[in-house]
Order: sequence, then C-alpha cells, then structure tokens
Amino acid sequence: MQDVWIVTGGAGFIGSNFVRLALARSDAHVVVADKLTYAGHLESLADVASDPRYALSRIDIADRAAVDELIRVKRPTAILNFAAETHVDRSIDGPGAFVETNIVGAFTLLDATRAYLETADAALRERFRFLHVSTDEVYGSLGETGAFTEITPYEPNSPYSASKASADHLVRAYHATYALPALITNCSNNYGPFQFPEKLLPLMILNASEGKKLPIYGDGGNVRDWLYVEDHCVGILAVLQRGRLGEKYNIGGASELANLQVVDALCAELEKALPAASNPALAGVDGGYLGLKTFVADRPGHDRRYAIDASKIHAELGWKPAHDFESGLAATVSWYLANRPWCDSVQAGSYERERLGLGSS
Repeated sequence: MQDVWIVTGGAGFIGSNFVRLALARSDAHVVVADKLTYAGHLESLADVASDPRYALSRIDIADRAAVDELIRVKRPTAILNFAAETHVDRSIDGPGAFVETNIVGAFTLLDATRAYLETADAALRERFRFLHVSTDEVYGSLGETGAFTEITPYEPNSPYSASKASADHLVRAYHATYALPALITNCSNNYGPFQFPEKLLPLMILNASEGKKLPIYGDGGNVRDWLYVEDHCVGILAVLQRGRLGEKYNIGGASELANLQVVDALCAELEKALPAASNPALAGVDGGYLGLKTFVADRPGHDRRYAIDASKIHAELGWKPAHDFESGLAATVSWYLANRPWCDSVQAGSYERERLGLGSS
C-alpha cells in the first residue's frame, strides 16, 4: 500500500519544514492542505513544488465538504494536523479565528476521518494514523522549577492555548469513543527557517539587521524551552511511524532560556554574521545590536515559564534534539540574512512588524 499523507497547514512554518523532511526521509506522497492565510505561503514550498510526490490543495479545514472531497480523492494513510492560528498576540486581539481554525477545524478533520475509516478496508484501518500537532502552552505556566510531562493538567491562559487545548481534548475523545487511531504531540517553542516574522526570533533578526528597536515584553524574564524546527519535525515523524496509538508525546529542545537571554544571544550571533560596524543601519547606535534593546509593556496573561520533559519520546522512540540553541540559532540567523526576498514577500501587504496583542479589540 502506497502511503499518502495529508499535511494540513503544510505551507506554514512547522508544516512546510515537515513536508520537506517527509519527502526526504520517506517514500510517502505528501498532499498539503492549506488555506494560505497570512502565515501560509507557497514560497515556503518552492523547493519541493516540482517533486512528483508533492501535491497542493487549497482548502479550509473547517469546510466539511472540501475536507470530505480531499479525503475521498486522495485516500490517505495518514492525516497530520499542523493547521492552526498560532500567535498568542493575535489571539488576544481576535480570538474568533482561533476558535474557528483550531477547534472547529480540528473537529471537522476528526469527524471526516471517522467517516472515512468506517468504509475503509481492514488493511487501511490498520495502517491509518491521525497525528495532531499541539503545543506546550496548553499546560499553562510553570513556577521556577519542574517541567511539563504528558500527564500535566491543562491550564491554558490565552485564547490561543485554550483553542489548542480544546483540540487536544477532541482528539483524545475521538480515540476513546470511536477508536480513531490518533496521536498527539506537544512541542516547545519552535524556531528556524520559514517562520513568519511576527514571532520573536525572526522579528528580532530582521529588526536588528535594519537598525530597528528590539521590543522585549515586561522584564524579559519569561522563560521558554527552544526547539529547532527540524528537530521537532524528526520527532513528529518518529511518532507517526512508531508512536503508540492513543498516546501523547512531549517534544522539547532542552534549551530553557529567558527571552532576554535569547535576545542577547541573537545580538551576539548577528555581530558574528553581520558586524554592526559594517552595517550602515547601525550608524549612530551606541552599543551595536545590544543598543537596540527596548523594554515594552508586557503581554496580557503572559505565562512566566515553560519547560518540557521529553523523556517519554526519548525512551520509547529514541528521539532527542540534534541541535543545541547555539547551533540552531547560528543556522537560523544565517537563513534569515540569506533569504530576505522570502521575508519581504511573506510580509508584503499583511504585516509591518507592528505590536500586536494589546487586547484593544
């Protein structure tokens, strides 16, 4: 049986990186299902567009008729749900889109999959997997010690994390109620190539290289576990191929850093790649890239600390991150500096790196 994997949100940040990895490390045919919103771009898949095992379907995962038709035509052996509204700041300003895509969309995919499997033969039902890609933000905020495990209670604190938590519960319920062959992964903060510049690292790389301010929320002490996107995708592939049905797996980068530490490390890496003394945009800025740091009002409901315990996926599937933060950051800075046309194209007409998430609407 030929594997056909439908990858929803496959033109987004993590999705496009997974598509690239799947084509390189499997024999599967990969069908990207993407609405192509502001954060999903065909430019992120340009290097695989000519691959005969790649196909694109522009659909909204909350559109049941479109999802049913795609599944009927493609007859997938797996559906991987990367499709999501993901930016916490945007969820504060406009939570409705997060409910529609992250909850209604997940439900639509699950229910369409259930209907598909009801008429499938035994071989397909045995082979099929539904993998839902989620986040560590569903667990809420940690104190100064400890880490999230797969049995940590959910305590989401933003509209984004609440919508992802809802989807996780739906996936779990469809496995328990309908025996849907489902898996869940919960990852820490991803970074790397093809991330839309609203997120911390690409925003800071582009702003710094242009001599613009580097806005740091609150006191900069909010802590995240940083995971290079390729490592995350390798973990997802391992869960898809070898994970136990009905289980959830935390995927973390073992790189716990405060936002201020991240910005300082980024400035140091930029100094290596693009020395401030030779960057005309830094003329007149005291302190080079570090002189661009500025503290701004914190995000409402900003979780203080996240940390992932990834011992389960390591013990069961042998996965661990191949990149530490230093090597991943160097690769990320290099990629963004070398790919300014991509950065300019995906922001054009939709985003000017303005502050979001003040809860004004």
